[in-house]
Amino acid sequence: MNFDATALRRYTHVMAGKDRYHHGDLRNALVDAGLQILETEGIHALTLRAAAARAGVSHAAPAHHFGSLKGLLTALATVAFQRLADCLADASARADGSDPDAARLDASGRAYVRFARANPALFRLMFSGADLDWTEPSLGAAAEDAWGQLTAVVAPIALRRGAVARDTRQALELLVWSHVHGFSHLAISGQLAKPDLNQSGPPELPGIASLLLAGV
Repeated sequence: MNFDATALRRYTHVMAGKDRYHHGDLRNALVDAGLQILETEGIHALTLRAAAARAGVSHAAPAHHFGSLKGLLTALATVAFQRLADCLADASARADGSDPDAARLDASGRAYVRFARANPALFRLMFSGADLDWTEPSLGAAAEDAWGQLTAVVAPIALRRGAVARDTRQALELLVWSHVHGFSHLAISGQLAKPDLNQSGPPELPGIASLLLAGV
Protein backbone atom coordinates (compact mmCIF):
# COMPACT_ATOMS: atom_id res chain seq x y z
CA MET A 1 0.00 0.00 0.00
CA ASN A 2 1.43 3.38 -1.04
CA PHE A 3 1.32 6.14 1.56
CA ASP A 4 0.44 9.53 0.07
CA ALA A 5 1.21 12.13 2.76
CA THR A 6 -0.10 15.02 0.65
CA ALA A 7 -3.44 13.33 0.08
CA LEU A 8 -3.70 12.52 3.78
CA ARG A 9 -3.08 16.13 4.76
CA ARG A 10 -5.68 17.29 2.24
CA TYR A 11 -8.20 14.78 3.54
CA THR A 12 -7.52 15.78 7.15
CA HIS A 13 -7.92 19.47 6.29
CA VAL A 14 -11.24 18.87 4.55
CA MET A 15 -12.55 16.72 7.39
CA ALA A 16 -11.54 19.39 9.89
CA GLY A 17 -13.62 21.86 7.90
CA LYS A 18 -16.59 19.50 7.97
CA ASP A 19 -16.18 19.11 11.71
CA ARG A 20 -16.34 22.88 12.13
CA TYR A 21 -19.48 22.90 9.99
CA HIS A 22 -21.20 20.34 12.18
CA HIS A 23 -20.33 22.43 15.22
CA GLY A 24 -21.86 25.53 13.63
CA ASP A 25 -18.53 27.31 13.10
CA LEU A 26 -18.33 27.12 9.32
CA ARG A 27 -19.45 30.73 8.88
CA ASN A 28 -16.62 32.02 11.09
CA ALA A 29 -14.15 29.73 9.34
CA LEU A 30 -15.18 31.18 5.97
CA VAL A 31 -14.95 34.74 7.29
CA ASP A 32 -11.44 34.04 8.60
CA ALA A 33 -10.50 32.53 5.26
CA GLY A 34 -11.87 35.57 3.44
CA LEU A 35 -9.90 37.94 5.65
CA GLN A 36 -6.70 36.00 4.98
CA ILE A 37 -7.21 36.02 1.22
CA LEU A 38 -8.13 39.70 1.20
CA GLU A 39 -4.96 40.81 2.98
CA THR A 40 -2.51 38.39 1.38
CA GLU A 41 -3.78 38.21 -2.20
CA GLY A 42 -6.15 41.15 -2.65
CA ILE A 43 -9.85 41.52 -3.29
CA HIS A 44 -9.59 40.28 -6.88
CA ALA A 45 -8.46 36.87 -5.58
CA LEU A 46 -11.38 36.61 -3.18
CA THR A 47 -14.20 34.39 -4.43
CA LEU A 48 -16.61 32.07 -2.67
CA ARG A 49 -14.73 29.12 -4.10
CA ALA A 50 -11.37 30.49 -2.91
CA ALA A 51 -12.74 31.07 0.59
CA ALA A 52 -14.13 27.53 0.67
CA ALA A 53 -10.80 26.10 -0.45
CA ARG A 54 -8.92 28.09 2.19
CA ALA A 55 -11.37 26.93 4.88
CA GLY A 56 -11.13 23.32 3.66
CA VAL A 57 -14.83 22.83 2.91
CA SER A 58 -17.04 22.14 -0.11
CA HIS A 59 -17.05 24.91 -2.71
CA ALA A 60 -20.84 25.07 -2.36
CA ALA A 61 -20.75 25.73 1.39
CA PRO A 62 -20.28 29.55 1.33
CA ALA A 63 -23.47 30.08 -0.65
CA HIS A 64 -25.44 28.52 2.21
CA HIS A 65 -24.24 31.22 4.61
CA PHE A 66 -23.66 34.27 2.41
CA GLY A 67 -25.69 33.70 -0.75
CA SER A 68 -23.17 35.48 -2.94
CA LEU A 69 -19.73 37.06 -2.90
CA LYS A 70 -21.39 40.34 -1.92
CA GLY A 71 -22.72 38.62 1.17
CA LEU A 72 -19.26 37.43 2.14
CA LEU A 73 -17.73 40.87 1.51
CA THR A 74 -20.46 42.38 3.68
CA ALA A 75 -19.58 39.98 6.48
CA LEU A 76 -15.89 40.90 6.19
CA ALA A 77 -16.70 44.62 6.27
CA THR A 78 -18.85 44.06 9.35
CA VAL A 79 -15.90 42.45 11.13
CA ALA A 80 -13.70 45.34 10.00
CA PHE A 81 -16.00 48.01 11.41
CA GLN A 82 -16.26 46.10 14.67
CA ARG A 83 -12.48 45.94 14.91
CA LEU A 84 -12.14 49.62 14.06
CA ALA A 85 -14.66 50.55 16.76
CA ASP A 86 -12.73 48.49 19.31
CA CYS A 87 -9.46 50.07 18.17
CA LEU A 88 -10.82 53.61 18.56
CA ALA A 89 -12.39 52.84 21.94
CA ASP A 90 -9.13 51.36 23.24
CA ALA A 91 -7.10 54.33 21.99
CA SER A 92 -9.46 56.80 23.62
CA ALA A 93 -9.41 54.92 26.93
CA ARG A 94 -5.60 54.80 26.96
CA ALA A 95 -5.05 58.44 25.92
CA ASP A 96 -2.99 60.46 28.35
CA GLY A 97 -2.08 64.13 28.40
CA SER A 98 -2.48 67.46 30.16
CA ASP A 99 -5.60 68.12 28.08
CA PRO A 100 -7.69 64.90 28.21
CA ASP A 101 -10.16 66.04 25.52
CA ALA A 102 -7.39 66.81 23.04
CA ALA A 103 -5.46 63.67 23.98
CA ARG A 104 -8.46 61.42 23.30
CA LEU A 105 -9.18 63.04 19.94
CA ASP A 106 -5.58 62.86 18.74
CA ALA A 107 -5.12 59.29 20.02
CA SER A 108 -8.27 58.16 18.25
CA GLY A 109 -7.12 59.80 15.02
CA ARG A 110 -3.76 58.05 15.17
CA ALA A 111 -5.52 54.74 15.93
CA TYR A 112 -7.70 55.20 12.84
CA VAL A 113 -4.61 55.61 10.68
CA ARG A 114 -2.85 52.65 12.31
CA PHE A 115 -5.86 50.46 11.58
CA ALA A 116 -5.82 51.48 7.91
CA ARG A 117 -2.08 50.86 7.61
CA ALA A 118 -2.35 47.45 9.27
CA ASN A 119 -5.35 46.38 7.13
CA PRO A 120 -5.15 48.25 3.81
CA ALA A 121 -7.27 45.89 1.70
CA LEU A 122 -9.87 45.52 4.44
CA PHE A 123 -9.93 49.29 4.98
CA ARG A 124 -10.63 49.90 1.30
CA LEU A 125 -13.37 47.27 1.33
CA MET A 126 -15.15 48.99 4.24
CA PHE A 127 -15.81 52.02 2.06
CA SER A 128 -16.32 50.31 -1.29
CA GLY A 129 -19.99 51.21 -1.57
CA ALA A 130 -21.68 48.99 -4.15
CA ASP A 131 -19.59 45.95 -3.19
CA LEU A 132 -21.42 45.78 0.15
CA ASP A 133 -25.02 45.17 1.17
CA TRP A 134 -25.83 48.17 3.34
CA THR A 135 -29.31 46.82 4.04
CA GLU A 136 -27.67 44.16 6.25
CA PRO A 137 -28.44 45.26 9.86
CA SER A 138 -25.20 43.91 11.32
CA LEU A 139 -23.10 45.98 8.91
CA GLY A 140 -25.05 49.12 9.67
CA ALA A 141 -24.76 48.57 13.42
CA ALA A 142 -21.01 47.97 13.25
CA ALA A 143 -20.46 51.07 11.11
CA GLU A 144 -22.57 53.15 13.49
CA ASP A 145 -20.54 51.89 16.43
CA ALA A 146 -17.29 52.94 14.76
CA TRP A 147 -18.74 56.33 13.85
CA GLY A 148 -20.00 56.72 17.41
CA GLN A 149 -16.48 56.25 18.75
CA LEU A 150 -15.28 59.08 16.53
CA THR A 151 -18.11 61.47 17.37
CA ALA A 152 -17.65 60.79 21.09
CA VAL A 153 -14.12 62.21 21.07
CA VAL A 154 -15.16 65.16 18.91
CA ALA A 155 -18.07 66.17 21.18
CA PRO A 156 -16.10 67.85 24.01
CA ILE A 157 -13.94 69.74 21.51
CA ALA A 158 -17.08 70.90 19.73
CA LEU A 159 -18.51 72.22 22.98
CA ARG A 160 -15.33 74.10 23.76
CA ARG A 161 -15.53 75.72 20.33
CA GLY A 162 -19.12 76.73 20.99
CA ALA A 163 -20.48 74.31 18.38
CA VAL A 164 -23.79 73.71 20.14
CA ALA A 165 -26.12 73.62 17.13
CA ARG A 166 -26.59 70.16 15.66
CA ASP A 167 -25.60 71.11 12.11
CA THR A 168 -22.47 72.91 13.32
CA ARG A 169 -21.43 69.93 15.43
CA GLN A 170 -22.03 67.56 12.53
CA ALA A 171 -19.92 69.77 10.26
CA LEU A 172 -17.08 69.56 12.79
CA GLU A 173 -17.44 65.78 12.98
CA LEU A 174 -17.24 65.58 9.19
CA LEU A 175 -14.15 67.80 9.22
CA VAL A 176 -12.38 65.52 11.70
CA TRP A 177 -13.37 62.36 9.81
CA SER A 178 -12.22 63.86 6.52
CA HIS A 179 -8.87 64.68 8.15
CA VAL A 180 -8.16 61.18 9.49
CA HIS A 181 -9.82 59.27 6.65
CA GLY A 182 -8.11 61.21 3.90
CA PHE A 183 -4.73 60.88 5.61
CA SER A 184 -5.32 57.13 5.96
CA HIS A 185 -6.05 56.68 2.26
CA LEU A 186 -2.99 58.71 1.30
CA ALA A 187 -0.90 56.62 3.69
CA ILE A 188 -1.97 53.21 2.38
CA SER A 189 -1.61 54.42 -1.20
CA GLY A 190 2.00 55.45 -0.60
CA GLN A 191 1.31 59.06 -1.52
CA LEU A 192 2.67 60.75 1.59
CA ALA A 193 6.14 62.15 1.11
CA LYS A 194 8.29 62.46 4.20
CA PRO A 195 8.51 66.13 5.20
CA ASP A 196 11.90 65.47 6.78
CA LEU A 197 14.39 63.25 4.96
CA ASN A 198 15.97 62.36 8.29
CA GLN A 199 12.67 61.10 9.65
CA SER A 200 12.44 57.36 10.15
CA GLY A 201 9.19 55.56 9.44
CA PRO A 202 6.04 56.85 7.74
CA PRO A 203 4.70 60.37 8.40
CA GLU A 204 2.43 60.70 11.42
CA LEU A 205 -1.07 62.14 11.39
CA PRO A 206 -0.93 65.89 12.16
CA GLY A 207 -2.75 66.57 15.42
CA ILE A 208 -6.12 68.12 14.77
CA ALA A 209 -7.18 68.92 18.34
CA SER A 210 -4.77 71.84 18.74
CA LEU A 211 -5.90 73.29 15.41
CA LEU A 212 -9.57 73.05 16.33
CA LEU A 213 -9.03 74.53 19.78
CA ALA A 214 -7.03 77.35 18.24
CA GLY A 215 -10.06 78.21 16.13
CA VAL A 216 -8.75 76.95 12.80
